[in-house]
Amino acid sequence: MTLYISGKITGDKNYKRKFKRAKSRLLKRGYDVVSPTDIGEYSFLTYEQFLHIDFALIDVCDGIYMLKDWQDSNGARLEHNYAKSKDKEILYEPV
Repeated sequence: MTLYISGKITGDKNYKRKFKRAKSRLLKRGYDVVSPTDIGEYSFLTYEQFLHIDFALIDVCDGIYMLKDWQDSNGARLEHNYAKSKDKEILYEPV
């Protein structure tokens, strides 16, 4: 099963470490993992363009893994709703 990781990025100085930790845990549990932090830093892309890429990544995954801070992020809430609309399996990081 392939999972896309979703959580708060904007305003979180430690988001890369948080996503990397989650990716490592999921890989150890046998999942294939897609992380938006692996896309790279393209300063010329807008927020909306990144969301478009994120939605395309969700499309090719079996499910989405919501980090515990996902509700604090407009983008993660949009990703959650998108995954739900596509009938993707949704897993939640334990609080």
